[in-house]
Amino acid sequence: MDKYNWSVRELTNAPLFSTFYYRTREGKLRPTWRFWRWLSIILINLAFFLSYHIDIQFLEGTLTGSRLLGFHLIDPFAALEIAAAQHHVHTNIIIGVTTIALFYFLVGGQAFCGWVCPYGLLSEIGEYFHMKLVSKHIIKEHKFNPRVRYIFWAIFLAAAAIDGYMVFEVINPVGILSRFIVYGWSLAIVWVLAILLVEIFYSRRAWCKYVCPIGTTYSFLGWASVTKVQWDMEKCDHCAACFVACPEDHVLEFAKAKYDEERKKKGITKEFVKDGDCIMCARCFDVCHEDAYNFEFRLKSLV
Repeated sequence: MDKYNWSVRELTNAPLFSTFYYRTREGKLRPTWRFWRWLSIILINLAFFLSYHIDIQFLEGTLTGSRLLGFHLIDPFAALEIAAAQHHVHTNIIIGVTTIALFYFLVGGQAFCGWVCPYGLLSEIGEYFHMKLVSKHIIKEHKFNPRVRYIFWAIFLAAAAIDGYMVFEVINPVGILSRFIVYGWSLAIVWVLAILLVEIFYSRRAWCKYVCPIGTTYSFLGWASVTKVQWDMEKCDHCAACFVACPEDHVLEFAKAKYDEERKKKGITKEFVKDGDCIMCARCFDVCHEDAYNFEFRLKSLV
C-alpha cells in the first residue's frame, strides 16, 4: 500500500495483504505496524503451543493464566473474577497480576488487545470482510456507545461474586481460542466463530468494542500508561484516513478539525491519545500519509 498516494476510498478497498507493507517516499518497501503486530501475536501464541507440545517450559499455560520461565502471570480480569468468586486473593495471583499490570502500564494499557490477543487478529480479518461488505452496500454498519463495555464488565464480575464461579470464562473467546491453540479442538470454538460472524455481518469488531471485559480492564491501565500515541496538528491535513482505519475511532475524536482553532488559541500543536480504549495498534501510523502519529514514552525525560 502506497500510503503517500491514496484516497480514503482506496484505503477501505485495499487488499488485506497490501496492509502489511507500504512504500516510502523514496520508493522503498517497508513493513507496516500491522505486520509487526500480527507477527507478535503469532509468535507469542506459538510459544504457548510449543511449550506444551514439545515441553520446552518457556511460556506454559494459556493467556488466562501462565508461567513465563516459571514466573507466574495472570490476566487482570481473571484475577478480579477469582477474587470476586472466592473472596480471597492468592499470593501467586498478586504477583502475576502485578507483573502484568506494570508491564502494560509501561508499554500502553490496552496493547494486549493489539499485540497479544489471538481473537484480536481473528477480529481484524473479520473487520476486513465487514468493511468490504459495507463499502459495497451489502450490509449496514451498526454502531453503539463503546462505554457499554463498562456495564458488561460489572455484570461479569457480579456474576462471579454471586455464583462463586468464573462465569465469563465459559464464553470468553480469548480463553477459548488460546486453549484451542495450545490443547487442540474443542466444541467451544463454534462460539468464537459465531461471534466472528456477528462482527462480519452486523457490527465491526463488536465483541472487542462493546463487550470484552478483558480489554476493558486493560483500558483502565491505558488511561494512566506512560506510553501513548501522539498526534501532531501541524502535520495533519484531516483526511480522515485514521478514523477509517482505527478500530476504536472514538479515541481520535480530539483530532478532528473542529478543535483546531481552540488548540491554536492555547498554543497546542501536539496531543496524546488520552482515552484508555486505544489498543496501540498503530493503524493510524500505517495510513497517515503525513506521518502525524507516533509513539511517545512520557517519562523519557527522566531516563
